[in-house]
Amino acid sequence: MSAAAGARLGFVTWDRDDPTGGNVYNRALVAELRALGLTVRLHRLAGPWPEGDASSHMKLARALRAEPACLVDGIVGCGSPEVVAAAVESGHAVTVVVHLPISDEVGLEPMQRQRYAALEAKTVQAASGVLCSSRWSAAELSRRYGRSDVGVAIPGVTPAPVARGSQDSGRPRILSVASLTPTKDQLTLVHALAQLADLQWTADLVGSDQADPDYADRLRAEIVAAGLHDRILVPGALAGSVLDQKWDAADLLVLPSRIETYGLVVVEALARGMPAVVSAGTGAIEALQEGAAKHSSATPGTSVPAGDSAGLAAMLRRWLTEPMLRRAWRQAALARRDTLPGWQQTAQAVLAYLYRLHSPLSTQPGSPPALPPTPPPGPPPSAASSPS
Repeated sequence: MSAAAGARLGFVTWDRDDPTGGNVYNRALVAELRALGLTVRLHRLAGPWPEGDASSHMKLARALRAEPACLVDGIVGCGSPEVVAAAVESGHAVTVVVHLPISDEVGLEPMQRQRYAALEAKTVQAASGVLCSSRWSAAELSRRYGRSDVGVAIPGVTPAPVARGSQDSGRPRILSVASLTPTKDQLTLVHALAQLADLQWTADLVGSDQADPDYADRLRAEIVAAGLHDRILVPGALAGSVLDQKWDAADLLVLPSRIETYGLVVVEALARGMPAVVSAGTGAIEALQEGAAKHSSATPGTSVPAGDSAGLAAMLRRWLTEPMLRRAWRQAALARRDTLPGWQQTAQAVLAYLYRLHSPLSTQPGSPPALPPTPPPGPPPSAASSPS
């Protein structure tokens, strides 16, 4: 039986059900922690997050004090440092799971960004622990806020069938899966595709248009203005079999984010044998390289500078016109399918961090450690103990 069996843990998050990477991560993690034997109580809190208000802060305080130990999504916790600090001071262990620093969202006014960064810094310092979904983001938080024990629990991936793609129809299909926001920067992809109108291709930009309706409207308007409305589809958020059909029909994932801590959709693409183009200087590079240490060094795709529509257009032109490059990326992606971590490894990494035994299990050989090297402490808590 797992050392975690019988332990109690709270998980606090917001009440939004958008199919974001953070929400997918949270749901999968809770399910796997329960499968490992923990009693996990889920608290889904309504509120104007990330800052919250008096009412939502009271709900957060009650949720944190209701359990001996809690994981709390950074979208809820990072704007509420006083609530987190009070819970820790009263003897409750609070570990903040940072999917994306709240101060990194593109489009914030300078004063708001400074305020979010100040709140975030206080929360990171006050929490019992801080977990990130990539080594890249853990290193960035450590550098930014001076906390040396930030842990890593890399997202797992659910096995999926190999995507059939366009099947050499002569019209390769490009897919982007992300909320329509300035942070995800689908406009850069549209501007790049506008430079490739002389070539055959189609594209689907799948993602919620409710997170930033003005941006979504602008995106659709730019597509019409470029004369690409019959080649670029923007269907909004999709799920289930409808989304599966989009995945199955695609040949290449493009994630042009300005900021990306990991990029769960990248490993979801690799699980289908699909290569990806991502933004350089972001955590999506880590996702694109996931599993490389267990297989060949061939990369199933590449990166281009964030916001560089000309550079993205040049790379997509190569992919569209060089069959050997397409085949090489595809073969590299297919080779990665059986090397990707599952969600159970994510849950085990979270437990390893909570128990402070070793670096999280999701850290791959040859990668920088997620935690500073320290001698392992004594044996894990007994089955009757709670994580601390």
